[in-house]
Amino acid sequence: MLTVCTVLPPPERPRVDAAGDGCFATYHAESLREVLHAARRKRVDALVISVHRCRGETLPAVARFVREFPSIPAVVLVSRHDRESTETLLRLGATGVRAAVDCTEPGGWRKLREVVGHPASPVAARILQRLIPALGDTPPDTRLFFDAMVRLAPAIITVRGLARHLRQRPSSLMSRFYRAGLPSPKSYLAAMRLLHAAYLFENPGLSVADVAYRLDYSSPQSFGRHLRAVLGVTAGEFRRRFPFEVSLLRYIDLLITPYREALRAFHPLNAGIWDQGPDAARVSRAG
Repeated sequence: MLTVCTVLPPPERPRVDAAGDGCFATYHAESLREVLHAARRKRVDALVISVHRCRGETLPAVARFVREFPSIPAVVLVSRHDRESTETLLRLGATGVRAAVDCTEPGGWRKLREVVGHPASPVAARILQRLIPALGDTPPDTRLFFDAMVRLAPAIITVRGLARHLRQRPSSLMSRFYRAGLPSPKSYLAAMRLLHAAYLFENPGLSVADVAYRLDYSSPQSFGRHLRAVLGVTAGEFRRRFPFEVSLLRYIDLLITPYREALRAFHPLNAGIWDQGPDAARVSRAG
């Protein structure tokens, strides 16, 4: 479920809640300052702000949000027309806001759902757009595993948690990767979490601590230790040297391309032994 942060007059909030039913959850903020704080501390997928809450003193705060969080779309909601609203829309366009929804029109609320709710996760969409073609002709459950991992990686730290979501025993999941001659699921998950970190670092408004807490690390120090263990760099070096596109290519080059043949015969969610690598049947008989 998407999380949409709003800055709306109280009468408009129930209508946005109703429009988001089944599509997104809403967090109603009282000010842009509260929105900025929320974007640093929790997942925010979009901002919806009423044009009627964008008076002169609010515009610099909107511009700051757009500048510091370019990956979070900002949408202006128009619920009534007046001369001041038209002028405000022009000023918002100058701040970098590119989307406005007129909810006085019959299809306005449906359009809001479309603008805010697609794609369901921008970072997941970008990763899967490159990852699925790189996987090539792999079994459906292999694609399902990677699809789930891409979407869950920001909130799941351990293979145990991932296995629980996939309704697999952690030991069985790890064993299937080992038998197929693939890197461990821990390696895939850890690298995917860093890929999400690289995406978050595209937002200048997020500090290292913000990214660490957004990805459920216990502390910025814990995040730093993970980076040093996996890449041998500090968080600041990671931010400079591994932007999102570089990190995505690195993920595919190191963890997908060299193992493409093994992945074509791999069934991570299937308990059958014959498709788990050349030694699977022998190991099973020995057990």
